[in-house]
Amino acid sequence: MENYTLHPLHPEQRPAVRQFVREYWGGDMMVSRGKVHYPAEQEGFFAERDGRAIGLITYEKAGEDMEITLLESREREKGIGSRLVEAAVGKARELGCRRLWLITTNDNIRAIRFYQKRGFDLVRLHYNALEASRKLKPQIPMRGQEGIPIRHELEFELVLS
Repeated sequence: MENYTLHPLHPEQRPAVRQFVREYWGGDMMVSRGKVHYPAEQEGFFAERDGRAIGLITYEKAGEDMEITLLESREREKGIGSRLVEAAVGKARELGCRRLWLITTNDNIRAIRFYQKRGFDLVRLHYNALEASRKLKPQIPMRGQEGIPIRHELEFELVLS
């Protein structure tokens, strides 16, 4: 039984989104494929319980493609991340997008499993891409989950049409 609400981001929530991103990502910016993103300024969906943020997905549309720029759930294994991705898929379809895509890093084993279980395919390895990303966001750690060196970006996509 769900005890949270999921809704599109509203402008008045931008400060809360900014704080949410800072707490979990070491700043209010994200980098993917050499591009800086500010999730609090993007479109997306927010999951809340009792006025407290528990999940967030943000995206950016470019032509017929939509990139997921951030997905975070504070509560694992409760379906929040899945619902957020479903909301983004629905929005991408509504906007006539051809594909939904995202970048994760080679150390993020949970994300790799999560996206593949939801129909996303690994389509590209961007070898040593984190060298360029760290120039834009120096606080990206050298090692990530389970001590794995963070070096590469992995591109996943879900073809919608």
